[in-house]
Amino acid sequence: MKNHYRLLFALSLVLLNSPGAFAQSNEEEDIALIYGDQATVSIATGSKQTLRRAPAVATVITAENIKAMGATDLDEVLETVAGMHVARSASSYTPLYVIRGIYSQHAPQTLMLQNGLPTTTQYLSGKGQVWGGLPVDNIARIEVIRGPGSALYGADAYAGVINIITKTAANTPGTQSGIRGGSFNTKDAWVQHGGQWGVVDVAGYLRVGSTDGFRQTITADTQTARDTRFGTHASLAPGSVNTGHDAADGSLDLAYDKWRLRTGYKLRNNVGTGAGIASALDPVGKAKSERITADLSWTSPNLSQDWGTGLTASYLEYNDTVPTPYMLYPSGTQFPTGTFPDGMIGAPEKRERDIRLSAFSTYSGFSNHSLRFGLGHDDLNLYATREYKNFTFSATGAPVPTGAVIDFTNTAPFMLPQRRKVDYIFAQDEWDFAKDWTLTAGVRHDNYSDFGSTTNPRLALVWDATLDLTAKLLYGNAFRAPSFSESYSINNPVSRGNPNLRPETNQTWEAAFTWHARRDTQVNLNFFRYEMKDIIRIAPNPAPAVGSTYNNTGNQHGNGMELETVLDYSSRLRLTGNYSFQESIDDATGQDAGYTPHHRFYVRSDWRYSSGWFTSAQVNRVLDRARAAGDNRPNVPDYTTVDLTLRSPTKGQWDFSSSVRNLFNADVREPSLAPGLIPNDLPMAPRSLWVQATYKM
Repeated sequence: MKNHYRLLFALSLVLLNSPGAFAQSNEEEDIALIYGDQATVSIATGSKQTLRRAPAVATVITAENIKAMGATDLDEVLETVAGMHVARSASSYTPLYVIRGIYSQHAPQTLMLQNGLPTTTQYLSGKGQVWGGLPVDNIARIEVIRGPGSALYGADAYAGVINIITKTAANTPGTQSGIRGGSFNTKDAWVQHGGQWGVVDVAGYLRVGSTDGFRQTITADTQTARDTRFGTHASLAPGSVNTGHDAADGSLDLAYDKWRLRTGYKLRNNVGTGAGIASALDPVGKAKSERITADLSWTSPNLSQDWGTGLTASYLEYNDTVPTPYMLYPSGTQFPTGTFPDGMIGAPEKRERDIRLSAFSTYSGFSNHSLRFGLGHDDLNLYATREYKNFTFSATGAPVPTGAVIDFTNTAPFMLPQRRKVDYIFAQDEWDFAKDWTLTAGVRHDNYSDFGSTTNPRLALVWDATLDLTAKLLYGNAFRAPSFSESYSINNPVSRGNPNLRPETNQTWEAAFTWHARRDTQVNLNFFRYEMKDIIRIAPNPAPAVGSTYNNTGNQHGNGMELETVLDYSSRLRLTGNYSFQESIDDATGQDAGYTPHHRFYVRSDWRYSSGWFTSAQVNRVLDRARAAGDNRPNVPDYTTVDLTLRSPTKGQWDFSSSVRNLFNADVREPSLAPGLIPNDLPMAPRSLWVQATYKM
């Protein structure tokens, strides 16, 4: 710890005392053009305001900043945010967006929004298991709140909120196309357009791509341990992970006066199983997901002298299918109830349809107050399930071979269709009660048709202490709703659903400081503490019952700090850095909750040459990841990655760029679940390269 704090102190001294020239006003304008609008945020209160005075700990990443860092996928962008880490699930190598050490198997505690609307799927919560990445070419900006957001956004805004804002006609004037190729036989092509069709603003985006995925080796898996127990040799380990997929993305944005219509389509096909759905290597199973979205909104910020209002209706269709059945365990695997000569095969499928209606009003008629009210109704419908497999379960919970693959949809499916309805109302007041002081108070009440009601308040005190220093004290409650799987799964004694589950809750306290140390230097520092209660976990059933059931059995607390620094030597040179520290303790054991880094350092340097060339170098250092209680393996190994990006001067209508990720081929691993189903953890991508060309008409 002493060495880490010495390094932090030294880094701060270097950044604050380097002999760079102060940025002049014209240079500040140049920097704004290069990196976009990073000074404002809308996610903190629902309306646009300066990031410095926003009543939350927030980060903004613009399209220009994404381009500068050389990111091609959302995962690469979010890994640069202070207090965040992108972990992985063994199943399909799905990314887990972990904020401040709050980790779980599917990471539903982080709410993801697209243009302010939840992308949540109901079966597991979160963004869906068959994810297959998200390209960044059509992203205008990403806004991230670290800390609770349920007072505005309701369920799952627990550890934080990520809002992805897509490009409009204003962000994409004209037509641009691009192609990109790289390691692992990765290929992408896209076209986007922004303009006007009569009086309608139009923005469109279409992208197709594919990748074979990286082929890092799993040396032992959960089948390896089963082979040792039964004297078999079924495991496919050592063997490579399966991370390939095919992709198609499209969107259309139409705006006229106060109206806006957005539609989107996201297809992921032939999605590999990662390290296996059951943490046993599966080179044949393939999944497919389709996500269709549409939302229509009408917004009038100046309906009358003191009133503004807005209405939104949205639709989400999410289908998760298995064209090539999963091989949960390989051919020859043995259980006490029998042997599976063709492997243990399963194919669970889900279809969801969510409809959301919401309205808000703002009122500024009271002196020094800005009021915001809202209400809404969500109809969340997992309307179809299907399952075919070659096994059932015995009374003791062990799988029993059936020989042939049988359709169990109408006899013993993993879950029956489920429907949940939510009604909510919220209110918020931003009160400038004294010069340089603002108190934001908000509360939201949600009523669920299945588990009842929950109320979540928040308070934020913001003080402009000096011209250069802003201080914030923040408090908030948040909740995570039980997923349909946790509440209603059946015919699986290993993890049976519990319809009596309560939501997980979280209380968080924060102190944050923004300091403009010099005209060219900004420093953000915040401290936090949280307390989680009623954590949903699998707990063994009391005798004589068999198997396990989801229950509200856990509590956890944590604390930490985050430091961010941006230093603009000039319009041609920028240094960005952040350091995060957190510790999370499981109250039942008194031990570290495990899985997530206690320390993370990130540093990036962007250099724009007078000749027009642009280079960016970034270093990401991940340290000190402990194991969960009961997992006796050594800590997860630390790692450091270095990425380099080079962009050429614009040549006519062409732009060219390339990037090397993990330049020094570091052995990057993310933790596998306790007690070590995959003993040597999950290997991540080795060194890779991509090159890109874009053409603007």
